Amino acid sequence: MPPHDAQPYSHPFRRATLAARKPTRFDLRPDEDQRAAIAADLGLIALRSVALTGELRPTGRQDYVLEAQLRAAAVQACVVTNDPVTTRIDEPVLRRYLAGWQAPEGLEVEMPEDDSAEPLTDVIDAGAVLVEALALALPPWPRSDGATGPDEAITAAPPGAEPLGDERPKPFAGLADLLKGRGPEGA
Repeated sequence: MPPHDAQPYSHPFRRATLAARKPTRFDLRPDEDQRAAIAADLGLIALRSVALTGELRPTGRQDYVLEAQLRAAAVQACVVTNDPVTTRIDEPVLRRYLAGWQAPEGLEVEMPEDDSAEPLTDVIDAGAVLVEALALALPPWPRSDGATGPDEAITAAPPGAEPLGDERPKPFAGLADLLKGRGPEGA
């Protein structure tokens, strides 16, 4: 078993071996064991398929751009019923590796508008990009068909009583108005 902080899937490109003027194309398709490791790392029931297809190309004197398409079929547990929910993902992935990139400093930092920028290092790991992009693309609260969740109205009341709804007045709704009408003496 790999150490906890180890990547479940890695496909490194050493910057020194990349072509300086033309793109390096890739088609990453983790095998069954690698998909199982990614699924375990992301808390999935299964990862039926995953692929990251694209290119890593030089821009400017030192920078690189990774542009790809992520396709996957992932199985997650429904947050309400725990039933398996299959999600199909097909979305673009963009990362810009900049030689002059610097992390924002200070206690209060504004988020940059371009969240695709990263520092350029000696190794660009397209496998790590695949795992990160997949993690970001997965639905955070998967639900099976017919499962109700926190964003849907659920009402409860004792037997024989009608549950309170938005259209019925609340018991303390007029209390603030009564307190405002009392005056400074409290009489």
